[in-house]
Amino acid sequence: MVWRSPKSFIVLLHGFSLRRRVALSLALVRLILVPVIALAVYYLFAMASIVDRIVSVDAPVATNAERASIEMLDARRAETNYFLLHDPDDIARNREALRQLEKTIQDCRTLQPQEKPTFEDLEAQITFYRSSFNHAVDQLGESNMPPIESLRQIVRTYQRDLDDVLTNSPRESNTRLIEMLRARIESFDAEVAAKVEANDPEIRQTSRDLATASQRIINLSTGLESRSWQRVQRDHERARALLIRAEVIGGIISVITLLVSIWVSFTLPRQVVKPLTELKRAVDHAAAGNYEIELNVQGDGEVVELADSVRNLLAHVREKKG
Repeated sequence: MVWRSPKSFIVLLHGFSLRRRVALSLALVRLILVPVIALAVYYLFAMASIVDRIVSVDAPVATNAERASIEMLDARRAETNYFLLHDPDDIARNREALRQLEKTIQDCRTLQPQEKPTFEDLEAQITFYRSSFNHAVDQLGESNMPPIESLRQIVRTYQRDLDDVLTNSPRESNTRLIEMLRARIESFDAEVAAKVEANDPEIRQTSRDLATASQRIINLSTGLESRSWQRVQRDHERARALLIRAEVIGGIISVITLLVSIWVSFTLPRQVVKPLTELKRAVDHAAAGNYEIELNVQGDGEVVELADSVRNLLAHVREKKG
C-alpha cells in the first residue's frame, strides 16, 4: 500500500459570515448613495427656488416697472394733448392711463412687498398728479386756447424729432431708445407748458407740479426696474455658483465612490472567494481518490460550516475505506 501524506487545505474566513458581508457591502453602497441623493435633492430645490424667483418675481416686476414708465408717459401725452386742444377725450385717456398705472404698481407691490417705501412714494405721486391735473381741468375748461399757429409749429418740431428717433431706432438698444423718446417728450412738454403758461399765468404752478410729479413717477419706476434687473442678475450668478458647486461636490463624491468600489472589489473576493476556492480544490482532490486531506478550518460563517461538513464527510469516507 502506497502511503500518501495528507494534503492540507486552509479554509480561513475571519470576521462576519458571508451573509453579513454581503449585507455590509449593500449598506456601504447605500451609505454612499444617501448623501448623493440628498445633495441632488438639495441642489434641485435650491435651483428651482432661484429660477422661480427670477421667473415669478424679479423679471415680472422689472417688466411692470418699465410698463409703469410707459403708462406715465401715456398720461403725460394725454395731458399735453388736453393743454393743446382742450378735448374731453384727452381727460378720459389721462385718467385711464393713471388707472392702469395704479394697477401696475399694485401688481408690483404684490410680487415684491420689500419695495414698500417705493410703492408708497409712487402712490403718493400719482395721487398728487391726479389732483393737480383735475385742478388744471377745472381752471382751463374748454377756453383760453393758445394760438393755433404756435402750437402747429411745436407739433411739427416734435414730429421731426420723433422721425429722427425712428430713423435711428434700428441702431439703438431698447433702453437707449426709451431714453431718447423720454427726452423728446420732455422737450415737447416744456414747449407746450411755456405756451400754456404764457396764455394762462394762473396755471403756471399747476403745470410745474404736473411735470415734477410725472418725472418723479418715471424716476421711481426706472429705479424699481433697475433694482429688479439687478436682482435677476444676482440670482443668475447664484444659480451659476450653485451649479459649479454641485459639479465640484458631485465630482468629489464620484471619486470617493470609485475608490470605495475598487477597495470592495479587491477586499471582498480575497476574503470570501479565496476560502471557497480552497474548499473546491479540496473537494476536487478527494474526487480524484485521495481522501487523505486535512482541512484547516478557521473563522465562522456559512463557508466554514460548509468546510466542516466536507471534513466530516471525508472522515466518514476514510472510515468506510479502512
